[in-house]
Amino acid sequence: MDQQKEALTADVSAIAALEEPTRRRLYDHVVRQPGPVGRDEAAAALGLARQTAAFHLDRLADASLLDVVYERRSGRTGPGAGRPAKLYRRSTKQVSVSLPERHYELAGRLLAQAVDESATTGEPVRTVLHRKAHELGRQLGGLGHGPGHGHPTALDLLRRYGFEPREDGESIVLGNCPFHALAREHTETVCGMNLHLLSGVLQGLADDGFEARLSPAPGRCCVRLDPVA
Repeated sequence: MDQQKEALTADVSAIAALEEPTRRRLYDHVVRQPGPVGRDEAAAALGLARQTAAFHLDRLADASLLDVVYERRSGRTGPGAGRPAKLYRRSTKQVSVSLPERHYELAGRLLAQAVDESATTGEPVRTVLHRKAHELGRQLGGLGHGPGHGHPTALDLLRRYGFEPREDGESIVLGNCPFHALAREHTETVCGMNLHLLSGVLQGLADDGFEARLSPAPGRCCVRLDPVA
């Protein structure tokens, strides 16, 4: 299982941990507080036994939904100050699960970079966006050859990033667009970005057997990979 699938599994498990009502109440209580919360405080606030609160708080920490910190609440330091208390606060980790898989953060980052560079250089935003997308695609394709990844095919890498590729004769069609909602509202901009991203992926993989081209159709990504004539 690659790192991306492991991360998805961890995020699904984290969200599943909130299904338990007491655990969800504890999570909601902790994230509403301005500072870290102790077991006794949480138990008292929700009318729970301390042992019950401690169990669920630790489960939330194990799922990376809460971070654990240790602080002395007495304000004293040195010998006799007592052991630091185990406290909980909202995790710095962001948990997100999307089915089908979406990557709106990636699209947002590319669009923001294009706007910033265009404002500085005067180059048209869409021209910059296409270049940035192609550069990122090359990087992603190149990373596929890194340690532990072997020599992936275009299908391998497209699966890894949620495109749901499938063979269609000698071509590859993509069953999922990771930028679906954006593509519906800003089709020309997002599909152009996607085309250059996937062209860059092929270049990064050194796969000259396919070329990316626009081929919009209902129920799938606007880009497909066709064999080079």
